Amino acid sequence: MYENQIIIDGLQYCKADRKYFQGLKDANITAVHVTLVYHEDTRQTLSGFAKWNKLFEQNTDLIMPVMNADDILLAKKNNLVGIFFGAQNCSPIDCEIGMIEVMRKLGLLIMQLTYNNQSLLATGCYENTDSGITRFGKQAIKEMNRVGMIIDMSHSAQKSTLEAIDISSRPICISHANPLFAHKGLRNKSDEVLKALAKKGGLLGFSLYPFHLPNKSACTLDDFCQMIAKTADLIGIDALGIGSDLCLNQPKSILEWMRNGTWSKDMDYGEGNANDSGWPDGLPWFKNPSGMKNIYLGLEKYGFKAEEIVKVMGENWLKFLENSLTKLT
Repeated sequence: MYENQIIIDGLQYCKADRKYFQGLKDANITAVHVTLVYHEDTRQTLSGFAKWNKLFEQNTDLIMPVMNADDILLAKKNNLVGIFFGAQNCSPIDCEIGMIEVMRKLGLLIMQLTYNNQSLLATGCYENTDSGITRFGKQAIKEMNRVGMIIDMSHSAQKSTLEAIDISSRPICISHANPLFAHKGLRNKSDEVLKALAKKGGLLGFSLYPFHLPNKSACTLDDFCQMIAKTADLIGIDALGIGSDLCLNQPKSILEWMRNGTWSKDMDYGEGNANDSGWPDGLPWFKNPSGMKNIYLGLEKYGFKAEEIVKVMGENWLKFLENSLTKLT
């Protein structure tokens, strides 16, 4: 059954090479939301697209670009892995609202309004004071809605996230985070946020990043499935997907770039704790893309119905993308 399904991972940032692409294909992954940039500006983001254009050219037998939901179905039909791009910060648009449409046309389908810190658009989850969506942020949300770019609030603070859900005329996503009830992580989301997200048709992608899981690196597959079950009871199965946050074969310098960019001389930490300064120990049941099948089988063993499992594993992401990537005007 697993091999025949639409399997979508709603967030990864692995070292992009042929070995990685082959692993995705071997694991029967249909499509992956790949982080194109973290703190890169407009010009650096263009170089990111150029890098991936070359990868697509060199690996036509393994991967293809995704510009809309139909491309995911095409990837499945042709036994390829669809790659769709997101930004984990608003830095690709610099201070220019017109760059939202430019980036969307180039293939940036998803953009976070902030990554941990206060940005020009919203407040990140590491800030002590959450001032909510800024004036620029409200304009950016309106423009993202217009051009069909998805708003992602994975690394945003509570007030900002609730305001984004309310302001946006389209459903938003939290592509890679977990419920706060499962683990008191800075990025994880409260019941209030999750209920508001689901009420507006949004989607939560469960993260496999150990710092945000119950019991961290000791989280079992059963623990993970239990978290999904409790969240389904809270907001319904149709609002749930996977956004693993898998970071395969990335050096510590990449981790430091994620957390610090160029804004700080001091080291930022995974949960604001010096003990979380490096990559966490991986989960033995989710060390590579084949872990998606383990989740599928784990949900089956936990007692989820077949139709519920396929929704969580990819169908909910596909439906969300179908509804979100079309232009309003």
